Parts: sequence; C-alpha cells; structure tokens
Amino acid sequence: MRVARTDPTAGASRSARLRAVHPALWAAFAALAAGAVLCVIGWYGISGERFAERQLPYLASCTVPGAALIIAGTVLFTHGRSTLAAARVEELYGLLVAAEPPAAPSPGARHAVATSDDLRMVPGGTLWHRADCPLVAGKPGAVPADATILARGGLDPCPICEPPADPAPER
Repeated sequence: MRVARTDPTAGASRSARLRAVHPALWAAFAALAAGAVLCVIGWYGISGERFAERQLPYLASCTVPGAALIIAGTVLFTHGRSTLAAARVEELYGLLVAAEPPAAPSPGARHAVATSDDLRMVPGGTLWHRADCPLVAGKPGAVPADATILARGGLDPCPICEPPADPAPER
C-alpha cells in the first residue's frame, strides 16, 4: 500500500533534504555561541560591581538574554537533529516502498537453508541443527548432536534448517 505524502521534499534527493537541515543547525550553533558570550560579558560586568543596583543592568542586558539564547539554541539544535532523523527515516521509507517485492515462490517449492546431513547442537540449547545451519555454522560452541539426547526428545528440530525429524545416530 502506498501512502500519499504532502511533503514538498518527498521527491528531492538525499543531499537536498539533508542540506535543508543545515540552516537550523547553524542557527542553533550561532544562538548557543552568542548566548555564551553574553553570559560571560554579564558575569564579568556583575563581578566588577560592588553594589546590587549597579549589577542589575548587566543582569538585564547580558545574562538573562544570554541564557535565553542558550535555551533557544538548544531547542533549535534538538529540532535540527530530529529533522535530520526524520529525513533519514523518509529516505529509508522511500527505499522500502521502491523495492520490488520478491517473486512469490511456487506453492510446493521451498528454498533449502541448510542441506548437511551432519547434526549439531549447542550445549544447554533447546534445538538441534544441520551443520551448515546459519545459527550454528562457524560457532565454536556447536558440537555434534548427542544421539541419546535426541532419542529421548530432549531437543527440538531447528525451524530454520529443518533437520530430519527422526535423526539417525552419529557414525
């Protein structure tokens, strides 16, 4: 099912969408830097004055606006990052929608994941596998399946590689 989107950048390339995010990030960094500078100037001015009534102008003209710019820069930065993440999600969604579904297999045909007749198990596990099963292939902990455990029904066959339901004992 295709979903109609009203996003103006829906057909734009990845680099165009990502470039659209950068102005918000630059504005965020500028606001953070300006806020930090104003706070430093305000602190310096306040620390040079002995009386509170002479410190208030520095507080009102530098420190409070500097703190507001730092908060605004943080909000812009967070919004820019979420916009960047949204652009990446849109790109992934476009790739998923554009991908053609795999051809439907014929009703009786199955693709074999593993074909080995050697059986393996993992000590402490609950399944037995074919030796070339992706779950145990190349794993150093996989050992040859113990025929007595298999005969007792202590392990179930792997649903991925589908080993024989009635395993023959190891030779």
